[in-house]
Amino acid sequence: MAIYHFSAKVISRAAGSSAVAAAAYRSADRLHDERLGRAHDFSNKAGVVHSEVLLPDGADERWLDRGRLWNDVEAAELRKDAQLAREIEFAIPREMTEAEGISLARDFVQAEFVDRGMIADLNVHWDIGADGMARPHAHVMLTMREIRIGEDGGAEFGTKVRDWNRSELLSHWREAWADHVNERLASLDIDARIDHRTLEAQGIDLEPQHKIGPAALRMAAEGLEAERLAEHIEIARSNGEKIIINPGIALDAITHRQATFTNRDLAIFVHRHSDGKEQFDAVMSAVKSSPDLVALGKDGRGDDRFTSRAMIGTEQRLERATATLDARRRHRVDERQRERALASASARGLELSAEQRGALEHVTSSRGISNVIGYAGTGKSAMLGVAREAWEAAGFQVQGAALSGIAAEGLEHGSGIGSRTLASLEHQWANDRDRLTDKHILVIDEAGMVGTRQLERVVSEAERQGAKVVLVGDPQQLQAIEAGAAFRSIAERHGAVEIMDIRRQQEDWQREATRELATGRTGEAIGRYAEAGFVHAAETREAARADLVDAWDRDRQHYPDASRIILTHTNHEVCLLNDEVRDRLKASGALGNEIVLTVERGERGFAEGDRVMFLQNERGMGVKNGSLGTVQNIDRMRIAVMLDDGRSVAFDLKDYAHVDHGYAATIHKAQGMTVDRVKVLATPGVDSHSTYVALSRHREQVDLYYGRDDFASQSKLVRAASRERGKDMASDYRVPPPAKSTEPTRGMFDGLKLGVAREAPDPAKPERQRAIRLSYVRVSARPLEAQPSRSPLDKAVERFARATKEIVDIRRAGGKELPHEIDAYRKARTELDALRPGGANDLREAFGKSYELTKDTAEGRTAGAMAAMDRRDAARVAERAAAERAARDRVRLAAETEKRAELFVATWKKESARVKDAPTYAARDAARANLTDMAKSLHRDPQLESLLQNRRAQLGLDVMSTKTLSQDLQLSLSRGRGMGIGM
Repeated sequence: MAIYHFSAKVISRAAGSSAVAAAAYRSADRLHDERLGRAHDFSNKAGVVHSEVLLPDGADERWLDRGRLWNDVEAAELRKDAQLAREIEFAIPREMTEAEGISLARDFVQAEFVDRGMIADLNVHWDIGADGMARPHAHVMLTMREIRIGEDGGAEFGTKVRDWNRSELLSHWREAWADHVNERLASLDIDARIDHRTLEAQGIDLEPQHKIGPAALRMAAEGLEAERLAEHIEIARSNGEKIIINPGIALDAITHRQATFTNRDLAIFVHRHSDGKEQFDAVMSAVKSSPDLVALGKDGRGDDRFTSRAMIGTEQRLERATATLDARRRHRVDERQRERALASASARGLELSAEQRGALEHVTSSRGISNVIGYAGTGKSAMLGVAREAWEAAGFQVQGAALSGIAAEGLEHGSGIGSRTLASLEHQWANDRDRLTDKHILVIDEAGMVGTRQLERVVSEAERQGAKVVLVGDPQQLQAIEAGAAFRSIAERHGAVEIMDIRRQQEDWQREATRELATGRTGEAIGRYAEAGFVHAAETREAARADLVDAWDRDRQHYPDASRIILTHTNHEVCLLNDEVRDRLKASGALGNEIVLTVERGERGFAEGDRVMFLQNERGMGVKNGSLGTVQNIDRMRIAVMLDDGRSVAFDLKDYAHVDHGYAATIHKAQGMTVDRVKVLATPGVDSHSTYVALSRHREQVDLYYGRDDFASQSKLVRAASRERGKDMASDYRVPPPAKSTEPTRGMFDGLKLGVAREAPDPAKPERQRAIRLSYVRVSARPLEAQPSRSPLDKAVERFARATKEIVDIRRAGGKELPHEIDAYRKARTELDALRPGGANDLREAFGKSYELTKDTAEGRTAGAMAAMDRRDAARVAERAAAERAARDRVRLAAETEKRAELFVATWKKESARVKDAPTYAARDAARANLTDMAKSLHRDPQLESLLQNRRAQLGLDVMSTKTLSQDLQLSLSRGRGMGIGM
């Protein structure tokens, strides 16, 4: 399970620390400390898998030498209590491979520290804990002074940058690390997430634990005092005791982001919050026997699933509130008021379709809750704008809300409904301001992204105050971050009007593709775009990115008045795309003079004509996180931007610095966006929800790009883009009905009932009902490429992974494997080794580093395992070649050292003869000085001194002496003028 850990401290002389010593320890290196006049040698330290110094622009390349860097830092500090460096330490998810973890750390350090002007000394440690599990983490030592150009033109350290000490910046780094990790986990298809908030802020009554490294564990094993380890164990024991007393604490924590969980989820959590097997068993027993634990039966994979009574209570309160609202009839709009609103819209050139009119009739009915499920681009906001006019004409007050600021802004601009975030609304209500009344219509947009707990609080408040609730969304688009799928559940229970008529896309076939995406037929939609020439493959992701930027630049020149955006899955890719696009614009002269500014994410170049994105809500400016605009004017202190909605804003960077380039954006920021032309770069984090959003933002055209290093074929792209990751509810699992009942049992995500709900159904006109079973639309029914038959090796790899995973799962849960499971493992190992000698050992090593790889391989996705074996084969070839080179080097060095030994003896004899035969005192002293230097030089050349031990007689020394050769040579010189050879 991925664990959040992010800490910062200052390395200071006041604490007796040395920056050089700290750097040597963290890099497992030997560095000479010029201030202290001695070396710090930690070259025997194990577990360091990556060390690197990263320099910002303007830094001297000599600082790539770690020893030079930190000695210069020490030299720049004169105070005896000087602060030398800042150290950041963070945990890397153990679900990642070493290469993935190193890349994760490098990208974060570059974006958050180096781009701000700091020099970063990054060291990634991949230690193995006492429990046999990997404990990957990174240490980052950061400089604290600015880099300036000295009088000689070289770089030197200037004054301390106080801005880097701000507590708000540390808070930003903590949150940015969580966002960075979660984004990368999603892109790698790893089902794990971390949360930067304190447990208290998450509503979890557990004390957070310190991260414990291998050094503390070794100290404990040696019987030495390890205060940090003792504190960690004490916190774990304390948390375990809390859970034993109140198991509900554990259940609340586990169900924070998922409504249901498995035995494995529970075991991982309890292992983190207990001390030793005895307490682990006690905590597991307490939770398993808790009356707050509810068993739900088996899921689609055959795993037992559980939830908490609190989660069921939340879902039941939500159900009661929506049932009460559904029964109310207080908010009717007269037909004439609807028609007047329709006529007003028609006068503005807006004609609603039959489906939009049906939705308008539904939401303006008297019932207390109305649900609208609209596919992307069906004109939901336009319909709501007409509904707003009708509601206001009927004397109602309309309040809009959404989970994110940019979604609230989109609702307001598209419908004219004054909108704000749900968090802002709840904050106002908590302070008894802007409370709802029975004259309010609360419209919640993008309702599918709202977690069950938050939606229950908001809907229950509306029900208590007598307000009407209108939920608008699409369950197939991006899912809620918090636990649950409340909007889908409400739509199933109370029905929803469905708007299927796509209006955003101009071409009929593109509208049909959007319908396919909305109903989970992702492969068919991608197939349509591929047949039309809008799916582009390149050999690598880098090449795909270059092709995309080339096409974007051509598109910009051919359609200068069109709105456009580039979409991808990660902020890292967004940054790369923004940089490449700006390079093209600068080369063509499309941008004005560039000014380099320090903004929240580091140094960025901005110019007149640049596209920018705002990254934080600011009510005073009227911008939201995700707002886009174009720079109109800029200087070093102030930026003026024309927003895409036509408003102009200007701001000082000292007041607001949350801006970045806005040519590319993540798909999460694009939900609710509409532009003319879109370019999409697909990476491994795609699923059916993000693909649906990305391929439905355009009016005119969308192009999809991918690299074959990410997806070997279009079929592999379709498979990844078709993955269903919808969230579940505890209510999705029901006790099977009695035998006499003909009602089918409900499985997870079954039965999304859609239809136009009317107050009094006409028997002559039965309501239209349509059921989408999400479990049936996971992959395309139309294969794009024939799938090759599987090789015997491929099957053997899968069998070995299945046998390995069974044993790992049992051990992780605290159990012990049975003899038949060991036999199955040995048999699978033998079969694999017969097909590929040594393959089982290679896979065992790879599986030990990544449980996710084991899981994927056991489920038949063997490409990663095959690649791991190939990498290990390549590594062995490289190791053999390196060993051969090392052997040749040893032979060569031995021969060279032998020659040096012969030369030393010859020179010693020659200089000794000069001492004896010197005609003058000056000549004698010069020869003796040469001999003294030669004797002392052996201190620095132990290899030569070792070889000369066998030549003591040739040097005129006692062969039985126990002193070092250097000492004996110096003693021979001190005995007098005539001492030396032959004496």
